Amino acid sequence: MGFLAATAATAAASVYPSTYMELRWVRGRGKGKSELNFKPSMIPIYISTNPSDINPQELSQLFISCNHSCNRFPILDSRDRTVEEAVDIDKLCLALSHSFVVVSVFSNLALSDDESSKRLMVPLLGNLAQRVAPVTPSNGQLVGFGRAVSDVGLTASIHDIMVIPSLRRMGIGRMIVQRILRMLTSREIYDIATLCSEEERLFFEACGFGNDILGSTTMMYAKTASTGFGGSQMV
Repeated sequence: MGFLAATAATAAASVYPSTYMELRWVRGRGKGKSELNFKPSMIPIYISTNPSDINPQELSQLFISCNHSCNRFPILDSRDRTVEEAVDIDKLCLALSHSFVVVSVFSNLALSDDESSKRLMVPLLGNLAQRVAPVTPSNGQLVGFGRAVSDVGLTASIHDIMVIPSLRRMGIGRMIVQRILRMLTSREIYDIATLCSEEERLFFEACGFGNDILGSTTMMYAKTASTGFGGSQMV
């Protein structure tokens, strides 16, 4: 694991012995020829399954940073154009309180939102004091999230897997899914589904998901309203 990783892990374990905590290190992406002076970095992250570690305001910002919508039914204006909606904090808190598993990831070396499309600015041996200090929810930025809802007996479904753009393709998203799966299967819940787009399909396949063995197809309820003629119309 290396001296820096061992030092950070030891410090974190002494201060935060909770079973909710796990300090991990992920390797930064390699740089192109024009950025040879920026070597891949080992980035410390803190993985938590404690819902109390999540600040709803920070989570709402993560939704925005990841361009991830909480609303399946968008609000349309008079010209049928989608109206961007702010994350409803009250509904978000309610969703968290009813989630069976919540996984959050923190890092103190993440880029700000406006830098997410650029490079990680931490060289391999740079900023030693920051890299040795243990990452915690109190000193780190919320950089990843995922949750699952369940009937706690038979079935569960995974939702809202997110990692900020600057820390993607480092395995953080897979860590989140694996942690959720581990917690569900430890309760002998194996009927686990996820709803994903075509862009997300390869990611979930890499996490062990595939077509339903029963051949079922996802069908979604379409929000409708009754009309005066006994029929219904799309809202």
